[in-house]
Amino acid sequence: MKTPAIQYVFNGKKYQCPIELSVSLFSGKWKTTIICKLMDGTKRYGELKKLIGGINHKMLAEQLRELEQAGIVHREVYPVVPPKVEYALTELGEQLKPAIRLLQQWGSQFGTELPLESPASISVPLSAEN
Repeated sequence: MKTPAIQYVFNGKKYQCPIELSVSLFSGKWKTTIICKLMDGTKRYGELKKLIGGINHKMLAEQLRELEQAGIVHREVYPVVPPKVEYALTELGEQLKPAIRLLQQWGSQFGTELPLESPASISVPLSAEN
């Protein structure tokens, strides 16, 4: 007798296995980086922007929104001027920590660690016209 095929559904989208569903929730160029930064604790939007080199405002806002919709990140808006918004992992997001740590260990064998360059340490050559 053949085992019936099982499908997993989340937000109206069907997945063939739970790994496919899981990876779809945090796939994207910046989502895992955002999750890693939030593993250290709650961060304000500006903090995340500074911590994640190369991400632009539109992409950070979009990725945070998608993580919030997936239930991985919580967005807390405080009614103050200037606006204060904080992001933190939800209970569901906290459950990702062991898997993310394993992925960090697994991935570290493929590359060489380099110190991050701060924007102040990057020199830009001046053109001859200046």
